[in-house]
This record gives sequence, structure tokens and C-alpha cells, in this order.
Amino acid sequence: MKTNPPNKGKNLIIEIAGQRYARIPIKTEIINFGDNLNSMIEKYIPSEFQDKDCLVISEKIISVCQNNFRHISTVKVGWLAKFIVKGVKKYPNDIGFSRAEKMQVAVDISGRLRMISAIILGTLGKIFGIKGIFWIVAGKRVSEIDGFNPDAMDMYKEHAILPPENPTKVCQEIEDKFDLPSVIIDGNNINTKILGKSRRVLLNKKELRLILLDNPMGQNDELTPFIILRKV
Repeated sequence: MKTNPPNKGKNLIIEIAGQRYARIPIKTEIINFGDNLNSMIEKYIPSEFQDKDCLVISEKIISVCQNNFRHISTVKVGWLAKFIVKGVKKYPNDIGFSRAEKMQVAVDISGRLRMISAIILGTLGKIFGIKGIFWIVAGKRVSEIDGFNPDAMDMYKEHAILPPENPTKVCQEIEDKFDLPSVIIDGNNINTKILGKSRRVLLNKKELRLILLDNPMGQNDELTPFIILRKV
């Protein structure tokens, strides 16, 4: 399979609050459902890691290794999901939640009543210029659902990747086992969220988000689910 260079179109050095950071993407093989995360880290990371570095991991890969997904064949789209996607913001460079099957997974996780409440309160929020209320009320971390993307790699075209389980715990386990301070992010072309970090990561979540906001991992077939974050 033809893949893009690890950093195509990405500026791998960024300056935040007067400090410069390198975001070094680590190229891997395709990581499949049920693969062992520790084996991937052992294979690709230690030789690249330096003292005071931070390992940044895509939440998608955590969920893939946890077998935390839904196949599109298991999703039956109902009226509520079809109604919600009519009002979802469309982005030119990201599918977001514009596909009804993906929204149906969110409905299945949160429940109809909660999603209806999210619609009502989210609409009121927009009237008063407050964004994001829909996803706050929907809860259950459904905003982190990924996949069902016809432009993505084959494994993500027919699978919805659900939020990773216990991301902070996973980060700490990686730090304890490999001596690698670790962060798990939900990064895309719209926004970046910090889902968890281990204790020795000195940067706070706000700082980490700003450093990674431009999604240096990429969003297509770069095969760079790991990034080494380094002060320069």
C-alpha cells in the first residue's frame, strides 16, 4: 500500500509561549484490531527516546489494540441519528459526525433521551453563542468516536473506533513498564483533546493541546500513531 511520508505537509517544530518543541512522528506498520500495544512500543519507541521526552499516542490505536470498535454491519440507523446529522456542522477536511451511522453509534452509547436533551440544550446554547453544549450533554465521551470514514484506510472505512478505556491508566502503565512519560490524545483536523497523561509528564493538558493542536500525526494513511515530543 502506498503511504504518505510521516510528516507530509506538517511543520514538525512549533513554538508555544516562547518554547520550541519538536513533534517527531514514528512510522509503524499497520496496527490491527487486537494487536499488543506493548509489543508495538517495544518495537518502535525505545531506540528513539531521549531523557525528558514525552510519548504521544493516538487514542485510535489504543482502542484498536483494545478491540474497542463497532462494525458498520451492526449499526441500524434510526430516525434520531438521521435528524441529528442534518444539523451537524460540516467540515471540508474532516468527516466529523456528518455520517448517520456514526451518529447512531453515539445514540446507542448515550441513549435517546440524553441525545434529545443534548439537541435541545445545544440549540439553546447556539442561540446564546455557546458552543459545544451538545457534546457535553451527550456525555459518555461519544465525541471521541472515530471511523466510518470513506476516505480513510480500509480498516477505518467500515469500523467505528470507540473511545479508549481508561486512557490515564494506560498512560501510567506505559510509563511504569517502559519508563516513557506518556500522553493519549484524540487528534483530528478539527480539534485535539488530551484524554490522559502519566504522572511524569510535566506539561499540563492545556499546554499539550496547544502543542498538538495542528494534528502533527496526520489524518489519513501516514501510519504515525506515535509521536515523540521533545523540547528543542
